[in-house]
Amino acid sequence: MVILLAILAALATTVGGVVALKNQDKLYRLLGLTAGVVMGVVVFGLLPEIVELSEATSRDITTAMVALMGGFLFFHVIEKTILISHADENKYGEHHHPHVGKAGAVALAGHSMLDGFGIGLAFQANPAIGAAVAFAVIAHSFSDGLNTVNLMLAHKNNRRKAVVMLAVDAVAPLTGVLLSYLIHFGDEFILWYLSFFAGFLLYIAAAEILPEAHSKRSSYGTIALTVLGAVVMYFVTRLA
Repeated sequence: MVILLAILAALATTVGGVVALKNQDKLYRLLGLTAGVVMGVVVFGLLPEIVELSEATSRDITTAMVALMGGFLFFHVIEKTILISHADENKYGEHHHPHVGKAGAVALAGHSMLDGFGIGLAFQANPAIGAAVAFAVIAHSFSDGLNTVNLMLAHKNNRRKAVVMLAVDAVAPLTGVLLSYLIHFGDEFILWYLSFFAGFLLYIAAAEILPEAHSKRSSYGTIALTVLGAVVMYFVTRLA
């Protein structure tokens, strides 16, 4: 059962990526939606979980916030180092380079793998809880595929490379489920990882995706889609 749900998550990711590939003329609107979704995942999904883990491990929440800031600054340093160190920077523009898109896509794949890992752990604890977690993961796996393709293409990667990263993201939940039955992670590790990753995603959404959505054409429609993405993730995370 748990493997089947992981496969459904992989399919949802693939469908999201295909939608992004076929709607490049509306990329700025898709990016607006993507920004709202990613920020919604951080605020409504990851942060409450971080608070609960902090209390469960008797760790000061400030410690988790240090890790979150570390994730934010880590991606900022990686991105700007790539832009500074490449001689062909002008070819891609001030804020664009294919390696930046790849780094973001890899981060999203890591998030998808953690989703699968969460499904596996939840099922081991309680099948009913596992089913609820799996439903939430499948619901936002569509946006994971959308986000991966959009990040790759927004940073001037070609469609073939975007498809490759989409495939990596699609198999990530299944990989996470398998790992959950092979490796045991303590609550403290998960607390640090989730906090660091929340900062990672926050940077991607606020400093990368959202500015790109408005870089060529701002519209009320794009703004509305950003709000919609955040609202949808609120309800998706409540279902979990």
